[in-house]
Amino acid sequence: MKLSEIKQILPTLENVEFQLEDGTFVPEHFHVTEVGMITKNFIDCGGVIRTEKAVSFQLWNADDFEHRLEPNKLLNIIRLSEDKLGIEDVEIEVEYQSTTIGRYDLEFNGKTFVLLNKTTACLAQDACGIAPQKQKKNLIEINVNQSNSCTPGGGCC
Repeated sequence: MKLSEIKQILPTLENVEFQLEDGTFVPEHFHVTEVGMITKNFIDCGGVIRTEKAVSFQLWNADDFEHRLEPNKLLNIIRLSEDKLGIEDVEIEVEYQSTTIGRYDLEFNGKTFVLLNKTTACLAQDACGIAPQKQKKNLIEINVNQSNSCTPGGGCC
C-alpha cells in the first residue's frame, strides 16, 4: 500500500486497527512512534546497484491502555512527516515487535490494516545460476488429446 492510499482511507474510518496476517490484532492502545522515509542502497549478488525506498511506520505498545490513535491524528502525523521530511508517495513498510522486530507490507481489508509477512528473494537469479521455477499443474487440468488417450473399452491396454 502506498502512502497516498492510506491517506485516502483514514478519513473514512472511525478507528485505526492493525492486525497480523494470522488474524491476531495489534493491541488497540498501540502508538505510531515513527513515520519516516527509508532509502536502501545496495548491490545484489549479480553486481547490480539498486535503490529501494519505503515509508516506515513503527507501531509500539505502551502500558497506557486507555490510549487510542484516532484516524485524523495519524493523518496529521503523516502530513507533518511529508512536510518536514519530504516523504515520497511510495510503499509503506510497518515495523512491529512481537518476539523480535518484524517488517511487514501493508494492505487494507475494508475494515482493518493488515500487516503482511515479507519474504526475501534473489534479485539476480540469472547471475546465481538459479533455474526459474517450473510452473506446477494438476494432472486433471492438462488437456489430453482424446484420440491418444486410453479409455475403458478403448483397446489401448
